[in-house]
Amino acid sequence: MSKIEDPGADALSVTPPKTWAAGLPGVAHAVEYSLGQTSVRRTMLTLLNLNQTKGIDCPGCAWPEPGPKQRHLNEYCENGAKHVNDEATSRRVTADFFRQHPISELGAKSDYWLNQQGRLTEPMVKRPGSDHYEPITWDDALGLLADELRALDSPDEALFYTSGRLSNEAAFLLQLFARAFGTNNLPDCSNMCHESSGAAMQQTLGIGKGSVSLDDIHESDLIFVVGQNPGTNHPRMLSALEETKRNGGQVVAVNPLPEAGLIRFKNPQKARGIVGRGTAIADQFLQIRPGGDLALFKALNRLLLEAEDAAPGTVLDHEFIRAHTTGFEEFAEQARQVSWDEVHAATGLSREEIEQVRDRVLASKSAIVCWAMGLTQHKHGVPTIREIVNFLLLRGNIGKPGAGACPVRGHSNVQGDRTMGIWEQMPQSFLDALGREFGFTPPAEHGWDSVDSIRAMLDGRARFFLGVAGNFVRATPDSEATERAMRRCRLTAHISTKLNRSHAVCGEIALILPTLGRSDRDVQAGGEQFVTVEDSMSVVHASRGRLEPASEMLLSEVAILGRLARLTLGADPDIPWEEFEADYGTIRDRISRVVPGFEDFNARVARPGGFALPNPVNKGVFPTPSGKAVFTRNEFEMLSPPEGHLVLQSLRSHDQWNTIPYAPNDRYRGIHNARRVVLVNPVDLDVLGLADRAAVDLVSVWHDGVERRARDFRVVAYPTTPGSAAAYYPETNVLVPLDSVADISNTPTSKGIVVRLEPRA
Repeated sequence: MSKIEDPGADALSVTPPKTWAAGLPGVAHAVEYSLGQTSVRRTMLTLLNLNQTKGIDCPGCAWPEPGPKQRHLNEYCENGAKHVNDEATSRRVTADFFRQHPISELGAKSDYWLNQQGRLTEPMVKRPGSDHYEPITWDDALGLLADELRALDSPDEALFYTSGRLSNEAAFLLQLFARAFGTNNLPDCSNMCHESSGAAMQQTLGIGKGSVSLDDIHESDLIFVVGQNPGTNHPRMLSALEETKRNGGQVVAVNPLPEAGLIRFKNPQKARGIVGRGTAIADQFLQIRPGGDLALFKALNRLLLEAEDAAPGTVLDHEFIRAHTTGFEEFAEQARQVSWDEVHAATGLSREEIEQVRDRVLASKSAIVCWAMGLTQHKHGVPTIREIVNFLLLRGNIGKPGAGACPVRGHSNVQGDRTMGIWEQMPQSFLDALGREFGFTPPAEHGWDSVDSIRAMLDGRARFFLGVAGNFVRATPDSEATERAMRRCRLTAHISTKLNRSHAVCGEIALILPTLGRSDRDVQAGGEQFVTVEDSMSVVHASRGRLEPASEMLLSEVAILGRLARLTLGADPDIPWEEFEADYGTIRDRISRVVPGFEDFNARVARPGGFALPNPVNKGVFPTPSGKAVFTRNEFEMLSPPEGHLVLQSLRSHDQWNTIPYAPNDRYRGIHNARRVVLVNPVDLDVLGLADRAAVDLVSVWHDGVERRARDFRVVAYPTTPGSAAAYYPETNVLVPLDSVADISNTPTSKGIVVRLEPRA
């Protein structure tokens, strides 16, 4: 197989799932992929600078780095190495490529094939009625965008989308431009992943970010890893959990699938990870049913209340509860009524298993709960996270060392983008500060998030789409509806480093605007520039590209946005866009006067390792209306599929970053040479009358009567939780109805899709 072919389901081979992660194979796969993309010299240049204090912040995930003196020479994981060298590839997409490949042909290619073509090199345009992209100058491209924006009947007909790959500086300019133009339509990737986390934590703690540091992870007595797979999605977390274990802490893993990295980790940076057995990570594995986490934490909270009843004054932190919380009595009244029959039905766990977890909690002095999309992408994602906060509050596990709430973000700067104002619902205090700094009145009416943006495009209420980084078409739910929505636009434009499917799903006019990558040197009129990012634990630090850009025609995201804003807005309001482009330090000066916690930004980020943003929760300050953390009552909910149906969760393969596969394999789960597979428990296969490797269509069940079908999958017998199934996204995004969203957060329910498996003729 060549490096750019994409095998079909018939090429599938299956081996037993791995029971450990990383080690020498992780190193070998990282090097093999990197050298397949670029030269030895460029590979070494990226890897030796990756996650170093004066180097490149890894674009792969938002897991924090250790302090400057604790960093390893090779401070990266397998997937980070693959991701940065995927961006640093020596392959190029030129105008000749687009002459040879019409858009209709590109639309039939796989995500893998599109990504493997290489870096975009010059701006391209698709004219009305054309099936080809053709070259366009930067001046003409940005002029066309500005003309289309000014021709809109209302600023709210424009959408400004971004993924978490954007730097703080570019994100700040994007939201400034959108709001100066007159709209809060700033959908982003957070809408589709951790929006439930932010909503739940804002309601209960008054801040939408996590409360722990990397030192807390190392020092904690007990860590819950819930609804996430660190071995694939953020492998450097395994190094932190290894440190937890070596310091005497315990780990409880909660997941519908056994994950190799949470079974055992062989740290390739340590001798014991090369020649030894490595470190067993999870002390207890709860193989839960999808969506059962709310019931699990309700059960744990009942058990803790009962333990306090049996030994008053020894279990709950009454002093913390009295001084820092509200709503305890109402919460406790409901918690005591939890039904064990309902808990078992929702979780598939026995009471004994949950009581074992309770005993671990009682033996601990500190606890952290880490979670990811396995919790957030359910209809009851917000109540689930609120219940986790209840669990932490009961024993005062907020604001003390080794304790707290830890939503684990995926993109490298998804949290920073939100801090910079990329949100359709930014608080009025932020808008007021922005208006004072730049002399205009930002719009106050909330804009559209990602799901509502799709609805707006479908309805004709939005006609202009600008995507900055990311792959909107493949990251969103209900793929067929999303593609119809994009094609209804007057203009779609994407600021991108590489080709993806969003470029093949076009409005009447479409633009591809190629930009510098995180690994590229960024030289402007004021000299060589750096950008900043914020990690999952609120540490802000610099990132400096080291490679020569893929083309002389590339512009930075800051330059593209600044020039577009200047052409669109003119001098009203009077914002120094040219100054911002020449010297990113001038952007940071403005950020320091608008965004709390960024005072003296330029000086503080110059320190090795950057600086941590203040978290009021860790000082006993809760920015809620009451000034206290809030216990909540959360109604019991569970997924109950009809007979003959399963609950499907979408997930990543190991050889995948976000929507882009790097190879057609998932070697930790033993899947090779195919992605259109569905993992099903052998017991369920017997009940459904399906043979292992049978060809099926996946059909989602939703009350709108629309058939959503993912075609031509192979069934693989796998130790999933009975009654559930798993398959890779973005191939299964087509199954997620646009209206199937989490309450409050409006996040697509990609981890709770009721499906039937139809045998193919």
